[in-house]
Amino acid sequence: MKSLKKSISSIAVFTFIKGGGYYVSFPVYPGCVTFVHTIEEAQKKAGEVLELWLEELSANKISIFSQTPIFSEIRVSFA
Repeated sequence: MKSLKKSISSIAVFTFIKGGGYYVSFPVYPGCVTFVHTIEEAQKKAGEVLELWLEELSANKISIFSQTPIFSEIRVSFA
């Protein structure tokens, strides 16, 4: 019997690198990162790297929820 694929969404952060290219990271999954040369490539590669990351967690029987940090908004004032 074939297992059903699961589907999730996650926030990706695209950071422009001064010398050219983009660093793509996922705040919810520390270590799930990639580097590419164009924004178009970054958007495509982001999905691929996240899928591979989640497959690796699944293969090692690590719950994706055990990897999820807690986020809280912190508001500060400055001059």
